[in-house]
Amino acid sequence: MAKATERLTVLKTSKLYIGGKFVRTESGRSLQVVDGDGKHRSNVCWASRKDLREAVRAARAAQPGWAGFSAYLRSQILYRMAEMLEDRCSSFAEELAIFIGQKQAQAEVQASIDRLVAYAGWCDKLTAVFGSVNPVGSPHFNFTVPEPSGVVSILCPETPSLLAMVSLMAAALVPGNTVILLTSESQALAAAAMAEVLATSDVPSGVVNVLTGKQEELLKVLAGHLDVNAIVAATPDVNHRRVLQTQGAANVKRVTFVDLEPKAWFDEQAADPYQILQTVEMKTTWHPVGI
Repeated sequence: MAKATERLTVLKTSKLYIGGKFVRTESGRSLQVVDGDGKHRSNVCWASRKDLREAVRAARAAQPGWAGFSAYLRSQILYRMAEMLEDRCSSFAEELAIFIGQKQAQAEVQASIDRLVAYAGWCDKLTAVFGSVNPVGSPHFNFTVPEPSGVVSILCPETPSLLAMVSLMAAALVPGNTVILLTSESQALAAAAMAEVLATSDVPSGVVNVLTGKQEELLKVLAGHLDVNAIVAATPDVNHRRVLQTQGAANVKRVTFVDLEPKAWFDEQAADPYQILQTVEMKTTWHPVGI
C-alpha cells in the first residue's frame, strides 16, 4: 500500500483592488501575512509605484460621477456596505481573531458596521449643517457650501486595522471624494477582505481602491502625485509625516494627520462629523438679487 504523502496547503494571495477589479501587482511581489505566533497564514500583493499610479487614474476617472450622485444615493451605497459587512460579520471576526483575539475582533467588526451606518446618515445632512447663507452688505445672495476635495489618499494605521480603515474611508466618501487606501502592512488581511465587500456593495468602479504593501515605499510618489488632491494620514511615524508634508507642500496638496490611540477609534470622536471636513473644500458663491 502506497504511503500517504503530506498535503501541501495552498495559501491564498489577496490581490489589489483597483478600478473595481481585483488585479495582481505588476511587480509580481507579495508579502507574507503571519499571525501573532509567527505562523504564515496567507499572502497579499505588494503594490508598486505603477500600481499606485493606476489607482490614482481610476480614482480620478470615477470622481466626477461619484460627486455627481445625489447625497441620498451616496448614503444608500454606504449603507449597503454596512449591510454586506454585517452579512459577513462572522467570517471577518474569524480572520481578525487570528491577530487580535476573538472578543476584540467581534467588537471591531461590529463597530465598523456602526461607523458605516453613522456616516451614511451624514451624506444628506452635510450641506445643511456645515453650509451657510452669509449676510452681505450688497444686493447679493452669498452661499457657502462644502464640496469634495477630489481624489483622496488615506494611509491607514496598523491597529485597529479594519475599524480605522472604515472610519477614514467613509468620512472621505460622504462629500463625494474618491479614495485610495494604502493599508496597514502587518494586518493587511482585513483590507483585502474589505475589498471583497466593496466589490459587492454597489460602489462604482474606481470610487475606492485598495493597495496593500509597504507604505514607506510609496509615500514620496503619493505625496508628489499632482492628481492626488488630499492625503489623510493616520501613521504615527515622524519620518513618514515629514515626507508627506515636504512633498505635499511642493504641489500645494492638503495633508491632514489623524492622531488617535487604538482605543479611541471605538469612541465617538472617531465618528465626529468634523472628520468629514478633512477632505472638504468650502466654496462660496455670489448671486445678484433679482429686481
